[in-house]
Amino acid sequence: MTLFEELQWRGLIKDTAGEDLADKLNGDPITFYWGTDPTADSLHLGHYSSLVTAKRLAKAGHHPILLCGGATGLIGDPRPTAEREIISKEQLAKNLEGIQAQVSRIFDGKAEVVNNYDWFKGYELTDFLRDVGKYVNVNYMLDKDIIHRRLDTGITFAEFTYTLIQGYDFLWLYENKGCILQAEGSDQWGNITTGLDLIKKKTGHDAYAFTMPLVLDKYGNKFGKSEGNALWLDRNKTSSYELYQYLINVDDEMVISYLKIFTFLTPDEIMKLEKSNNENPHLREAHKALARAIITDLHGEEAYLEAVKISESLFNGNIKELTAHQLEDAFKGIEPFVAEEANLVDFLVQFGICSSKREAREFISNGSISVNGDKVTDLDYQVTKNDSIEQKYVVIRRGKKKYFIGKFA
Repeated sequence: MTLFEELQWRGLIKDTAGEDLADKLNGDPITFYWGTDPTADSLHLGHYSSLVTAKRLAKAGHHPILLCGGATGLIGDPRPTAEREIISKEQLAKNLEGIQAQVSRIFDGKAEVVNNYDWFKGYELTDFLRDVGKYVNVNYMLDKDIIHRRLDTGITFAEFTYTLIQGYDFLWLYENKGCILQAEGSDQWGNITTGLDLIKKKTGHDAYAFTMPLVLDKYGNKFGKSEGNALWLDRNKTSSYELYQYLINVDDEMVISYLKIFTFLTPDEIMKLEKSNNENPHLREAHKALARAIITDLHGEEAYLEAVKISESLFNGNIKELTAHQLEDAFKGIEPFVAEEANLVDFLVQFGICSSKREAREFISNGSISVNGDKVTDLDYQVTKNDSIEQKYVVIRRGKKKYFIGKFA
């Protein structure tokens, strides 16, 4: 299987430009680029599919350039419904720093990271209009899907000209870095073709491009969204445990396509996991392989093993195996109640774990209450700070799945 054939097998090719694109990808090393605007101080899981594809090309011997849009980020690319919020230059600088470090880490420092502000700063508007604007027809821009969809509701001049700036990025990289290929998500096709046309008109030569389909779940939602919130690649924003929980629970019917997109497992390895997923879905071997691959690549093997430990300890009720920090990861987003020492029956009612003392006694007597992983059936049991984890946290489990966490002062 050639590189291009493997990209197709993995479902990573949507739009293409350049008749001999496959030959270029399968042949001698070329320079290519992928870009993103620093709208936040971290990339999220949706970006990761493109980064993995770029890393795949790099492993095949091609030279990657990762562009962080310090210039384009000041404007913001057009969204389908409304203009993006303007980011302050101070925040943009902070975002750039975070993303550049993240990209460099993912590529083990082997990717060339550039900032388009470096070639736009000091670029006179009149020069830009002569060098770029003269070569791009307004009717051509109006036909761009993202621009066309905004005409009824209105689009600002800044958003309208965004495609010129991104198109010039490709031209600049072509002329100054020998970059002949752009690889992006399919939502960037309109901007990519502006760059291709600009290169052709300015240099007389053809460049190449391909886009990757946007990664969605079975409901058509963007991959990596959890209750409306992005799953960030930065471990401090989204813990390894949170990533693990998301990945281990992705839909069975989608997990094989995700393995193709997000991992470097071979086709044979993926097909074996597909067979296991079909015949023994309860083992979740494909899901575990997906979680291991992504978390290890982003956070390292140790972080992955810690995520597994937290998950298994919670599932098995071995709460005392966990540190306070691991509990904070496990219950991230849940505000602990302020715990106080008390009889267990009163404790359960006081902190809303049970609705009444009668219900609390029933749960305790039936063996349905655990304190820090230990089942308690004694109605006179006292919850004390001395029994808490690291003199800080107490975890109550009611039934098989309902967890509550309290924090002693």
